[in-house]
Amino acid sequence: MAVMRTTPPFRADHVGSLLRPQHLLAARADLAAGRIDATQLREIEDAAIAEVVALQEETGLQSATDGEFRRASWHMDFIYQLGGIGKAPGNLAVKFRNPSGTIEFTPAALHVGSKIRLDHTIFERDFRYLQSVVTTGTPKLTIPSPNMVHYRGGPAALDPDVYPEMDQFWRDLSAAYAEEVRRLGELGCTYLQLDDTSLAYLNDPAQRAEIAERGEDAEHLHIRYIRQVNDALAGRPDGMAVTTHMCRGNFRSSWAAAGGYDFVAEALFSELDVDGFFLEYDDERSGGFEPLRFVPKGKLVVLGLVTTKRGELEDPDQLKRRIGEAARFVPLDQLCLSPQCGFSSTMEGNALTRDEQFAKLRLIVDVARDVWG
Repeated sequence: MAVMRTTPPFRADHVGSLLRPQHLLAARADLAAGRIDATQLREIEDAAIAEVVALQEETGLQSATDGEFRRASWHMDFIYQLGGIGKAPGNLAVKFRNPSGTIEFTPAALHVGSKIRLDHTIFERDFRYLQSVVTTGTPKLTIPSPNMVHYRGGPAALDPDVYPEMDQFWRDLSAAYAEEVRRLGELGCTYLQLDDTSLAYLNDPAQRAEIAERGEDAEHLHIRYIRQVNDALAGRPDGMAVTTHMCRGNFRSSWAAAGGYDFVAEALFSELDVDGFFLEYDDERSGGFEPLRFVPKGKLVVLGLVTTKRGELEDPDQLKRRIGEAARFVPLDQLCLSPQCGFSSTMEGNALTRDEQFAKLRLIVDVARDVWG
């Protein structure tokens, strides 16, 4: 008999980022233009976060995030705060696709110019504020997986004088992340999510070809990445639930990669030391549920059946049917439901309204209640 859960991940959950209110985007523009200062921006962010946390709780969600409202992007705001990593001249051009064509996302490149280290607890102040405004839910913090530091730039992003060989880079990256996880535990973080596009992208033969072109072992990189996450979590505190979210790109309702989970599934599900997997399953690009047969007892799978890329609301009966299909490969008691990605992985956000976003979150809560009681 499947039942509601009291520890993360929850039967009805969400990935993390939420659409930024227009007045918050205007305030960021005001800061950039010098019309307000950083203190004033933070006050505006604080009020917007308090409001969106209350909305998450009213919707019936058991987890609450700050919507990533203080970030420009889901990963770079964290990565640039790691010691040793800076912005590099030029941009990384990433091609994203949508039903109408392609768009380009060009985040600043990164450069590893000195030994990677943790100079301060990243997002400490932000997480403390989230804790202060959550009343009924569990405060959830989302950070990029350590693999994103490598996947974005590869060996070319490393200063060869600092890291003449890759093993030392991986060791230092693990140590910095392990220390961050330890400190987050001290802050009282009981729900941490590592966001990772790399492990999903590697299912796409075109992405593996790109990795091979830069001289890396594309066929086994996911093994290295799994080990990297496990090293980062090796000393995690008791009572901290850790999940990972894997998607194929999310930028203004567009995606970057395609392919089912088959290529990474066996190693990923059996070896990655997390409590739950948030998996994108909103359309045919995600493949079938068959790879879920590798999920071991005790691990949770959060089915991302509700898309964040369009505003139309899914049919609840269809969602229940798909949960039933997934339950042929992993027991229903190990399944949960969520959107397939965040609603606003970058501050630009996806092409839907705030009302449509919360209608989707309410739908997830209602379906989860029907399915799991």
